[in-house]
Amino acid sequence: MDTFFDAWPLWTQAALVIFLLALSGLFSMAETSMLASNRHRLRAMAKNGHAGAALAERLLSRIESLLSVLLISNNLINTILPILVTSLALHLFGQSGLVLSLATLGVALLIIIFSEITPKVIGAAFPEKIASHVGWFILPLTYILKPALWLINKLVTGLLWLFRLNNLQRNTTMSREELRSMVLESNQFASNHHRSILLNLFNLENILVDDVMTPRSKIEVLDLSRPIDEVMQQLETCYHNKLPVCNGDAERIIGILSVKKALSLLGNTELVHEDFIALLSEPYFIPSGTPVLQQMQFFQDNQQRLSLVVDEYGEVLGLVTFEDIVEELIGEFTTSFSNLSNEPCWLEDNTYLASGTAHLRDLNRLLGLNLPLSGPRTLNGLILEQLEEIPDHDVSIKVGGVIMEIIQFDDHGVKTVRLYKPQLTS
Repeated sequence: MDTFFDAWPLWTQAALVIFLLALSGLFSMAETSMLASNRHRLRAMAKNGHAGAALAERLLSRIESLLSVLLISNNLINTILPILVTSLALHLFGQSGLVLSLATLGVALLIIIFSEITPKVIGAAFPEKIASHVGWFILPLTYILKPALWLINKLVTGLLWLFRLNNLQRNTTMSREELRSMVLESNQFASNHHRSILLNLFNLENILVDDVMTPRSKIEVLDLSRPIDEVMQQLETCYHNKLPVCNGDAERIIGILSVKKALSLLGNTELVHEDFIALLSEPYFIPSGTPVLQQMQFFQDNQQRLSLVVDEYGEVLGLVTFEDIVEELIGEFTTSFSNLSNEPCWLEDNTYLASGTAHLRDLNRLLGLNLPLSGPRTLNGLILEQLEEIPDHDVSIKVGGVIMEIIQFDDHGVKTVRLYKPQLTS
């Protein structure tokens, strides 16, 4: 059996086989790395001045032409290789059916190992790094093979039209879970703190103002029915920027007072309650159950930083500020935990003393727990829900995989609880 390569020296044919195997492997590696590349990473590299990444992004924007170039080149080489290897084997070992069969098997193994599996594994392991370099090799081929590409694309378009597939559109949108997974896998490009902020942003739409508000029992209210000296003393010792104001009835908020403006009046010896009333701004009330994202938009649109949360009967349940929402994203602004221990971490004996007023969300975040958040929001509320009564003696319960030992209690509820660190199960 004579072939085109018969007149070539054997060493030339052998060198050509090695060259074509390497070239085929390069095309396979390029195809895998291009398809496996993260478009966002390539775009970021391109913006940082990486010319190869910009070229790879440009080639990927015309994915049909890119695939056509790679597939035509690779298949053309894989067609030539069996002919060349067969010619080489017949010259070395003689013309026989066994030699022909072994040559066919050998070239198949060579293509599978060196032109398919190995380069594709490498391409998948370092997609962006390889894609940003092989683009310079692929770009000239897009011009050389342009006539062939035009003809083949026309034939493919005709086939798609024949099978009524020409209206298919590629879905390039990214789902929430895909974006979340990308953030989780970005440990090489973003710090833990930055990734935590991005993940908190995904969770923000599932959080209500009830989860971040300061409860009614902890709101500092300025009562203007008290003597003017007591009002002035409270303002002088207040560490808030704004205070809800009432006039005798603590359940009825009549306005919000800017502490900074009020302090500017304290030098007036004839100061009266009406001077403070004149500084009041209208309180903003929001219903319980309002999503945090919606409330953040309200703060932005109305240039407000504070709202009062009310129930369906109009009773004040708590107070939420813009800072409360921001803290859900980036963490606490201070290291003061009024309803938690001074050191929010497990002790050496794997226990933790928590106040009954501690928020379950804070405990989950600080201690790595998985306490349920669908019901009560405080540790006291969770325990009372489980016991269905206020305890009259020390008792231990297990909720969310956490053993809780009640240490202190009174007629109003649980005051102090010892938490035991859950043991990891193998």
